[in-house]
Amino acid sequence: MNLAIYEHEFVSVAGPSGSSKSTLLSILGLLDGPTRGPSYLKGRAVEGLKAAERARLRNREIGFIFQAFNLIGDLTVYEKRGAAPDLPWHAAQGAESPRSGGAGAGRRVPRVRHYPMQLSGGEQQRVAVARAIVGRPSLPLADEPTGNLDSRTGEAVVALLRELPRAGSIICMVTHDPRYADYASRTVRLFEGRIVDDGMGTAM
Repeated sequence: MNLAIYEHEFVSVAGPSGSSKSTLLSILGLLDGPTRGPSYLKGRAVEGLKAAERARLRNREIGFIFQAFNLIGDLTVYEKRGAAPDLPWHAAQGAESPRSGGAGAGRRVPRVRHYPMQLSGGEQQRVAVARAIVGRPSLPLADEPTGNLDSRTGEAVVALLRELPRAGSIICMVTHDPRYADYASRTVRLFEGRIVDDGMGTAM
């Protein structure tokens, strides 16, 4: 497999079950490595890094958004942001930060004083997106982020993801749904562990 993803791109990864979409995301997220050959993140070779080095790089450069939200049940939305700066939450909210107490806080990252079980699925996923981008990662990765959402809420979440490349991030999203794949600037299609279309007019 030979794949390059560039700054300011929103790339969707599509293909039938078993085509290795999640495996590709694990490799991009430094959770796994390729069978052979080099891999790079921002021009840096990463295939030979030790586990601790990979973990540091992953923590600094990569954000993960999951289908199942994976929120900590005993932390409120506000507490999940920890000591991170306000600015990424401000960008994800499109309003004042929770700390400012502005009336707009929570308009897009909702109900900041509530716990996950008090939120709808769409609200939980928007919190998960904000958590993934709060450290300004260069590569947020989304694995079926709309899988547990109705179509209207899914569209709202993907529209939020689509805004991130404007700030310099690269978004890579695995999805089975062609409606959401259409939000991306290009779609990489996999079949049985191979790229059959890289979205740039090249069959591979």
